[in-house]
Amino acid sequence: MADDRRGRAVPSGRLSRFGRFGRLAGGVAGGVLAEGTRRLASGERPRMSDLLLTPANAARVADQLSHLRGAAMKLGQMISMDAGELLPPELTQILARLRDNAHHMPPAQLERVLAAEWGRDWRRRFRHFQAHPIAAASIGQVHRAELPDGRVLAIKVQYPGVASSIDADVDNVATLLRVSGLLPREIDIAPLLAEAKQQLHDEADYERELAMLERYGQLIGDDPAYVVPGAVRELSTRQVLAMDFVSGAPIEALEGEPQPVRDRAASALISLVLRELFDWGLMQTDPNFANYRWQAETGRLVLLDFGAARPVERATRAGYHRLLMTALDDDRERVREAAIAAGFLGEQAAQRHDAIVARMIDVIVAELHRPGPFDFGDRGFVTVVREEAVPMARDRETWHVPPVDTLFAQRKVSGTALLCARLKARVDLRAMIESHRDAPAGRES
Repeated sequence: MADDRRGRAVPSGRLSRFGRFGRLAGGVAGGVLAEGTRRLASGERPRMSDLLLTPANAARVADQLSHLRGAAMKLGQMISMDAGELLPPELTQILARLRDNAHHMPPAQLERVLAAEWGRDWRRRFRHFQAHPIAAASIGQVHRAELPDGRVLAIKVQYPGVASSIDADVDNVATLLRVSGLLPREIDIAPLLAEAKQQLHDEADYERELAMLERYGQLIGDDPAYVVPGAVRELSTRQVLAMDFVSGAPIEALEGEPQPVRDRAASALISLVLRELFDWGLMQTDPNFANYRWQAETGRLVLLDFGAARPVERATRAGYHRLLMTALDDDRERVREAAIAAGFLGEQAAQRHDAIVARMIDVIVAELHRPGPFDFGDRGFVTVVREEAVPMARDRETWHVPPVDTLFAQRKVSGTALLCARLKARVDLRAMIESHRDAPAGRES
């Protein structure tokens, strides 16, 4: 959440938002000129990439994306989480700031939004409405409120102009990152842009999110491992989402807990992903750490933000099922076949780099079959796999983009693994996967 308690108004008009991008591009260019002049004066012959990837230029991009919010900020978040290990460290660090940092609306702008959604006398509905948000993110900000009967709510209010600016913002950010050099040309995000736009339109539809919130509440039921806030339909609109306020600490607070506590929380996170894939066919695909809270007193995970919830196609579910079960069976040739069938691995790349693929599969399967619980804190095998993959990554002729549905599901899988690694959790992963061997997603239709 932003430190400036006065907030910064969200540019809601198309021209004002486009102007922000223009000023940002000019600022980056000015930064290149200034830094280049300084280095030439000191006798250096700098490369253009060095001039573009200065901390000052990266900071310019992060600050403006944070100010624009919406698709601009969200795409920055997606890039930082999905491709962080491939990006230059300067850009990775700056984009990572976007996961947790957004400026909030000033009171006057908030008042206009709520009056438009609830009417001018909206304050009469509450005993208290906290004007300063308790959280501010890419699409909206969250306020704490209390009804006359004492019920405490969390009210998510969408930033004005965000929904109508999504398509242009996604295109502008992609172009900006390309032409500024802040995004390496080797990373092709074009196939993701159309789907990113659709997901952002879904996230900006709070009526849709309300339905997903209620659906997850039904699916979770009375499972003691999780808490899903109750929805408040009478106060919810397309741009305002009202739900019960559920207390909890940031999920990162678990890092200071004893190993058994961290292990139980990680098991709950993994169990949720497996159920989404193989039992429900519905997945909340945004693994941002801020979408989870932790209740130390109850040992439960609080699940938040269902705007990115989406159905998972049957082919995607079956592909994951086959891949995981063949890995459990230690059948490495079938793992290779399953990876190609699911779209994780291109046929041409698998043929041209057969020995590399075999070594990567050997490392991953061997890690899964190591005695004892799977240690997410030991990331050594990830480095080995990444190093093996370098020649394939350099072979642009065999580059392969997995199906979009798989990319979004994998975003959740990878994000959950990163969180478990952050917690240094140890989990009986083999048993958890094995428990889904007969899942409907793995059966022939």
